[in-house]
Formats: sequence, structure tokens, C-alpha cells
Amino acid sequence: MQEPAETTRTEADAAVAQRVAEFAAALEAHNLDRVRELATDLRAPDLADVLELLGADERVTLIQALGTNFDPEVLSELDAGVRDQLFETLPKDFLAQAVSQLETDDAAYVLEGLEEAEKQDLLARMPASDRVALERNLEYPEETAGRLMQTDFVAVPPFWTVGQVIDHMRETDDLPETFSDIFVVDPAYRVLGSVDLSRLLRTKRQVAIESIMDRDRHVISATADQEEIAREFERYDLKSAAVADEHGRLVGAVTVDDVVEVIQEETEEDLRRLAGVGDESLADSVINTVRNRIQWLALNLVTAMLSASVIKLFDASIEQMVALAVLMPIVASMGGNAATQTMAVAVRALATRELGRVNARRIILREASVGLINGVVLAALLALVVYLVFGRGTLGIVIAAAMIFNLFAAALAGILIPLALDRFGFDPAVASGVFVTTVTDIVGFFAFLGLATLFLL
Repeated sequence: MQEPAETTRTEADAAVAQRVAEFAAALEAHNLDRVRELATDLRAPDLADVLELLGADERVTLIQALGTNFDPEVLSELDAGVRDQLFETLPKDFLAQAVSQLETDDAAYVLEGLEEAEKQDLLARMPASDRVALERNLEYPEETAGRLMQTDFVAVPPFWTVGQVIDHMRETDDLPETFSDIFVVDPAYRVLGSVDLSRLLRTKRQVAIESIMDRDRHVISATADQEEIAREFERYDLKSAAVADEHGRLVGAVTVDDVVEVIQEETEEDLRRLAGVGDESLADSVINTVRNRIQWLALNLVTAMLSASVIKLFDASIEQMVALAVLMPIVASMGGNAATQTMAVAVRALATRELGRVNARRIILREASVGLINGVVLAALLALVVYLVFGRGTLGIVIAAAMIFNLFAAALAGILIPLALDRFGFDPAVASGVFVTTVTDIVGFFAFLGLATLFLL
């Protein structure tokens, strides 16, 4: 079943490469009519892919060639690094016009990474109505419902009939382009319930809205973190949710397409942080990439020197038995891999709130048991291999004991270090890896070399 998927992906990659080559050739030949022809049938995400794979100058030329035919939604689909580069080079009036055509949530997402002066300059160039709505979004902190929400929504009073609501939607111009829920509000604009659009269309015109509305409403605070919002949508299978300000008044709506992007971003962020690369992207310059990575590599250098100091304590033992130098990386690397497995599960569980004080003790005991069992099984296999290769049963027993001890310690470190970092307010995805690796290296080297010194020399 895997082969068709691989074939499809290969074909898709080849199609993208072919498309980019065609754009590059047309741009190099200054054939702008051909450029516009190639872009005619491309959707915003596909054109964004092309822009990301072209050179910096080619991107600007392509967008300028499209002119008024350029789809502003492309800006919200671009990698942040590529978008920043375009904002530095494209005319400000062109950018302001493009951003003003986006939904408020997409526009806020596009502008939030800009310097304050540049952001205010673009806002000043936008039409007043669009600027006011966008400034309302930008007042809220990043990664909150206020930034994620659309300020265009459909809200009606409970005493209206279905027919009145349908007529209102047909006659009003400033409704959102797509929506699935109609919010029912009181005179103070507090949410009383919601009506699914499909249910509205299946109900007769004379029926009152309050008789068909869903009173089990999900109202999200405008300052709620986007990860909490994603969990709400996943838990209750929501398509959209009302967003209320500090006074409980309806100010916007969050939709499932935005939440899907949040889930993807949060997952990618966790993976990057586990690897110590933060918010790095492929569009970053060499200097920015070095600056982003070197701080964690420097910390790792310090911890590696700690591990090396443990080895130095037993340099006399290693000189007497060369086999120790050959075998000790096995113990350390197995411990590191085992700890990484536990740490990955723990960090993700902490991020999704599946791991907390209520079940922490049970999960710690589970991981410790897994580490101990894995240690025993792998130690037995390793002891047999060592005996067959080196012909020394005692050496096999020593490395087996070290393996059991290190895998047990690795399991504990993989769960306890993320828990401790989270408890003290640090991001476990960022900091856990370095500390966990250090623990497994030190414990592994000390256990193996120490036992070997006691029982073999």
C-alpha cells in the first residue's frame, strides 16, 4: 500500500520542479505574458510554493508581473522568511492594498512579524474601515484567539425568524465570504447560542431562531492561547466558535481552517525546539541560522566536556583494557536513544495537557518500568555478543549491568527533566534534550567504567 503514495509524492515533486523551471525560464527571458499565463490556474498555496523556490529577485518580478491579478492570499501562505523579504522590496502601496483584501485573521498574521514602524506605515496606507478592523485584531497578544479570529461574522437576535435571517444574509454586503454558524446574541451582544447553517436552511421560514438554536455554545475568550483553542476544537469537533472580549461581548469567530494551521504550526514548533533550532526556516540567511543554532551547540559543548571528564577519571582503566574504549559508546548511545524516546512522548504530552500532576506519578512509574524491562532484554543480548567477540564472560556481565542501570536512568531522566522544566516555567521542548543527553552520557560512562574498574582490573 505504500508504493502508490510514494509514486504520487514523486510525481507531485516532479510537477512542482517542472513548474518552477518554467517560471524561471520565462522570468529570465523577460516574457511577462508567459509568466501571467503560467500563474493563471494556480491557487494561492501553489503559487506560494513557486515563490519560495524561486530566487529573491525572481519573486519580486513575478509578483509585479501579475499586478492586480496577484492573489493577496498568497502572502498568508508564504514562509515567514520569504514574506519578510518581499515586504522589504515590494512597493508599500501595493502591499497595503493586498493586505487590506485579506480576511482580518490572515492580515493580522501577515503583519505581526513586521517591525512596529513598518506595520504602522502599512496600516496608514489602508482604507479606514479595513484599518480599524485590523487594528482591533493586532491589539491582542500574538498566538491568542484575538489574533486568530475573523471580525466578520453573522449575528442575529433570538426573536428573528428563519426567513428574516435568510433575507438579512442575502441583502447584507459585509458578511464573511464563508461561514458555517450563525451566532444568536442579546442586545448587549452576548452570545446566547448558535445555529448551524445547514439546520437553518432545512427549517421553515416562519420558525423563530430561538427555537432551533444550540444553547450549548462554545465561547472563547479573546485572550485565550491558540493551543487551548485547538484542544477545544479537537475535543468537541467544532467547525467554528464565537470569540468574546473581557466584557463577554461577541467580537469575532475562529474557524476550523485556522485551527488546523495552528495545530500544524505548534507541531512543527515542538519538533524544531526538540532539535534546538527554534523558529528557523529554510528561507533564513546563513548568519541568522548560525545565530539560532550556535547557542544550543555551545551549551551542548559544555555538557559534552562534563561527559569527557567522567571518562578521564578512568583513563588508567581504559589503558589497561582497550575493550572498554570500544564498548563504552554502546552504553551511552543506547541510553541517549532510550531517553529521547521517553522525552519525545513526555514533551508532547505536556504540550497537549495529557500529562500533569494528576497522572504524573503513574506515567513516571510506567516509563521507569519500560526502561528497566528494555534494559534487561538488551543487556542479555549485549552480554552474549560481548562474550562471543571478546571471550570474557565477566566483561559481558559488567556491560550488561551498566546497560540496565543506564536505560533505567534514561527513562527517568526522559520523563523527570521535562516535568521539572515545565514546573519551573521553562519550555521543556527547548531545554530537555541537552540535559537528558548529558545525564545518559554521564551515567552510562560512569556505570560501565566504574563497574569495569571494580570487577575486571
